[in-house]
Amino acid sequence: MRASSLGRCANVALAVLLTTIAAAAAAAAARTKNECHAGDKAALLAIKAGFGNASYFQSWTSDYPCCEWISVFCDLSASPYTLRRVVAVSFLRDASLVGPLPGASVARLTALQQLILIHVPGVNGTLPRDLARLSNLNFIDVSYTGISGPVPWFLSRLTKLTYLRLSFNSLTGPIPASLADVPNLSFLDLGGNRLTGTIPPLLLSRTNDTAYLSLSHNNLTGGVPSDFAAVRFSSLDLSHNALAGEASLLFGLNKSLEKLDLSHNAFSFNLSAVTLPSQLGVFDISHNDVYGVLPSQVAKLQYLNVSYNRLSGRVPIGGNMDRFDQYCFQHNKGLCGTPLPPCKQ
Repeated sequence: MRASSLGRCANVALAVLLTTIAAAAAAAAARTKNECHAGDKAALLAIKAGFGNASYFQSWTSDYPCCEWISVFCDLSASPYTLRRVVAVSFLRDASLVGPLPGASVARLTALQQLILIHVPGVNGTLPRDLARLSNLNFIDVSYTGISGPVPWFLSRLTKLTYLRLSFNSLTGPIPASLADVPNLSFLDLGGNRLTGTIPPLLLSRTNDTAYLSLSHNNLTGGVPSDFAAVRFSSLDLSHNALAGEASLLFGLNKSLEKLDLSHNAFSFNLSAVTLPSQLGVFDISHNDVYGVLPSQVAKLQYLNVSYNRLSGRVPIGGNMDRFDQYCFQHNKGLCGTPLPPCKQ
């Protein structure tokens, strides 16, 4: 009887022990759920301090798991009960941040893949060189901010970078030729700055994907690099610069271009001598010195503007031509036919 009682006591003690262990494990798991790596958490708190502990960071406290903090995105492939790595930070219009980007703190997020600051005009200064240490970074969008200075040459060290958008900031100086060395870069938007100099050769020439390039609204000079003839662009926007010369190398039936905007430059070439890409839907060559006649292929376009050139001949009919009004063709002295005045017999 005594042995039986001892056995029951042992079982009860074991059950209590197992229950205690399970409760402790559950509590630990609850604390760990959606928690990020300790080093990442320290880096995030340093970023918060770098921006003067702005009210935007109200959720960035030890009371909340850091993967649940506003603007923080963790690796979802990891278990929610393990310490996750921070792979993206995204500050948008409502962030109201002021001051330079705390680069040294951002660089401590060693697993970071995406850095996004959009419509945050209070963020100023130059892009910090510390960003070059983020070897996993593949996506940078810093646009509509107060960032100034040159386009950083050191971004070419980010070998995994596929997407770079630095549009509508206050960047100055030339486009660094080293950007052509980024092996996987397929999206580049530097529009809306005050960049000068020529377009570097071989830009986006190394990607195996179709390329997107926007250099619009700058002060670029020179011509279209001859290397662009071999780049598989899906979209190319060189508008509102001081570019000149021949641009016919961008055309061809088998080109992959869907959008081509060369407007507000000084390009001069014979439109009669080129063939529009078969996939082209948006075509703007307004405010240039283009001559020749309009090819019948323009009737397939979704958007067309050829105003302020030296084109001649009859405006094509059929297709989508009814959607284009006179303003799409005006100030070409030799053009005639609907929606312009009729051609002389």
